[in-house]
Amino acid sequence: MQKIDRSYIRYIRYAVQWSIFFFLIYAGYKFYLFIEHFTSPDTQNPMPETFLSRPPSVEGFLPIGALMALKLWITTGIFDRIHPAGLVIFTVAVVMSFLLKKSFCGWICPVGALSDALWKLGRKIFNRNFILPKYGDYSLRSLKYLLMMFFIYVIVVKMPPSEIFTFLEGDYYKIADVKMLYFFTKMTLVTFITLLLLFIASLFFKNSWCRYLCPYGALLGILSLCSPIKITRNKDACIDCGKCAKNCPSLLPVDKKIRIKSPECTGCLTCVSHCPAKGALDMSLTKSRVLNPLVFAILIVGLFFGAIGVGKLTDKWNSTITYEEYKRIIPHASMLEHP
Repeated sequence: MQKIDRSYIRYIRYAVQWSIFFFLIYAGYKFYLFIEHFTSPDTQNPMPETFLSRPPSVEGFLPIGALMALKLWITTGIFDRIHPAGLVIFTVAVVMSFLLKKSFCGWICPVGALSDALWKLGRKIFNRNFILPKYGDYSLRSLKYLLMMFFIYVIVVKMPPSEIFTFLEGDYYKIADVKMLYFFTKMTLVTFITLLLLFIASLFFKNSWCRYLCPYGALLGILSLCSPIKITRNKDACIDCGKCAKNCPSLLPVDKKIRIKSPECTGCLTCVSHCPAKGALDMSLTKSRVLNPLVFAILIVGLFFGAIGVGKLTDKWNSTITYEEYKRIIPHASMLEHP
């Protein structure tokens, strides 16, 4: 058996994940300052030269609105002008799932990065992570698919394009990103307790939010079943060390399968990076056509940031909401209710 060390794959993924995570922290801070400008006593003054523009990347946290915008775009050709960056991010996440497994979750999503860090912290504190019994695990995992089906039914099936257009052009959606920030900066006791429970659960169980509750990840997982690229095990080269399954964040029995077809696979390549036997485990198009993990990583990063670049070049990235509209709506954001 020829040994191989591909731990570098993990560090590439960590670099991508945490670069995006900290960039979004910075963007969130800029967004906070943007909102503060409109809620300060000087809001009625003309726009100052030092005014900080709104970072479009915060729209990545509006997947429900993006799903509505995607339906509107497909059915009418109208591209959302209110939160176009959210539609770009959502669309590229869908395309990535069709082509490159659920790699948006495994490589790009900042919530996934944080969740990953929490269970690793829990493992250091308790010297282990815990696994629910099968019946409990299956029952809880069904929650995210139920949530996904609810949103698919309400938005894709029931909501007509005309109603979607009216909602997307309304004042509430124009500051949906502001409302999202207030969800965390002005959280209620119920919100605080819920987030605290999720935090604690993530210490004990791997990727609790992603595994049991995220409807976004559930949708991308279902779409990823169409991806031609899958983790593939060569049983002739496999030494049955079990390291792949032991280290899989999604708790998949990689060491027992030939091709991993599960919607839970995020394409994170953690299993591949831990495999010590050359040719035993790879991301591949078929059982014999292996895809170099470095190429896979380049495809993920290239597709994601390439889509953002196209959005900017085609003027489909920055919102067309005017300064005057923000000045009119944001001071009353807390009182604005869903129509």
